[in-house]
Amino acid sequence: MAHGDSGLLVGGKRRTPSVACDASRWARGHWPSAAVAAAFTLAQLVLVRPGMGLGWDETVYVSQVGAQAPAAFFSAPRARGVSLLVAPIASWSTSTELLRVYLAVLSGLGLYLALRAWRGLFPARVLAAGGALFASLWITLFYGPQAMPNYWVAVGGLAAVGCFLRARENPRALWGVVAGAALMAWMRPTDAVWVALPLLVVAAVRRRPRSALALVAGLVAGGAQWVIEAYVSYGGLAERLHEGSRIQGGLGPQFAVDDQLRSLGGRTLCRPCTGPLPDPAVMAWWAVLPLLAAVGLVVAVRAGRTRATLVPLACATTAAVPYLFLIGYAAPRFLLPVYALLAIPVADALFHLATTPAGRWRPVAAVLLAIGLTGHLAVQFAVLERTVNRTTGHHRDWARTAAELHRLGVRPPCLLTGRLSVPVAYYAGCTSAAARGHNANSTESGIVGASRRMPVAVLTRHGGAPPAYARHWPTVPAAGMDLHVAPNVSPHGPA
Repeated sequence: MAHGDSGLLVGGKRRTPSVACDASRWARGHWPSAAVAAAFTLAQLVLVRPGMGLGWDETVYVSQVGAQAPAAFFSAPRARGVSLLVAPIASWSTSTELLRVYLAVLSGLGLYLALRAWRGLFPARVLAAGGALFASLWITLFYGPQAMPNYWVAVGGLAAVGCFLRARENPRALWGVVAGAALMAWMRPTDAVWVALPLLVVAAVRRRPRSALALVAGLVAGGAQWVIEAYVSYGGLAERLHEGSRIQGGLGPQFAVDDQLRSLGGRTLCRPCTGPLPDPAVMAWWAVLPLLAAVGLVVAVRAGRTRATLVPLACATTAAVPYLFLIGYAAPRFLLPVYALLAIPVADALFHLATTPAGRWRPVAAVLLAIGLTGHLAVQFAVLERTVNRTTGHHRDWARTAAELHRLGVRPPCLLTGRLSVPVAYYAGCTSAAARGHNANSTESGIVGASRRMPVAVLTRHGGAPPAYARHWPTVPAAGMDLHVAPNVSPHGPA
């Protein structure tokens, strides 16, 4: 019996260091990525600032579940994922600051989980550096705390690809494939398909039916609502895709590479995308990115781990195709999934260039890399600050316009139409309507009829002519616009 007790004690002594060693190894492997995600969250709160106000597209998504204003017109290309994402806050609070904090924390958690999906495929320092490269882009910082879909397509794609690569050795990773694909499709179904194409090809060529099934299941789970809505509200899937193409200017052979370059200077929407290209310093990282990705592929081939680098590069390439060669305008957020998928191979290339095979720093290369990264970060933060200030100014103009409308008696229930009527209506608590254009959801006779029942105002550029039905309505200038208010409205409400 004593011998048995002794055996238990000896066994206990042998197991304890093993548990401690496993915990220590887990900490060493995960804390760098966790630190990057935490720094990303903090940087959003400090640099983007929660009080920036909501943008045009954000007001559409938030209004679907929020209490501040009636739901805005939901056009064919949009998906409900963002609305559901913000519902835990927007459904009971109108505080933009609270919503921004919630999204910043959530985006940091999303980045950490996406990087964790790659554990074992690359060293921990490469994953952390890749996450830092992606998180430090002005585009990522700017859109991380926003109620927009592109960042979530990026982290969903990054997680899905990482889990797909790990699934051969660890079948439980297939659940990560399902979750990542569902998140992408939940946010933007068409983008999810472009990202997933190489994975479907690999699964077919390598005869991995379980991986293909997990990927398809995720896409179906995330995109089912969008497809069902297509038949309920748009006349079918083909009709919704056709309408989405029309709103985006007609999908077809286009060359938007130069448009994307113009957007790098802080233009959140480049449509029409005219004017000069930004300073070369602003575009330099964009030119270097594919070169470093190619270096990363060469490094992977020589190291005998081609698949872990080639697959994300292929997914990044297909994700970029529609936004570089199929639409005639640009927005920097469109390529966020591309940057996320390139980040880890690029980080691997940088470590290869700056260190010896033994893992020691090459002094000259390390200094040059530090100088290059410092300049890159300086440019990113300069563009971010300029973009945040300009965007905040626009949103404050919309808030001032809404306050002026309230002063004139245009208060809920009310209706706005014309220039910038969608975001201004959200700030004012009104419904927005349009008789023509991408957001057409009414007719001129419908708007005139509404003016007999509630306060209605038409918004135009300063000095711009309103529609014929509003030419004799009283006009008041506000924040660079003219407000044409229906004559039956008084400061105390409808006459």
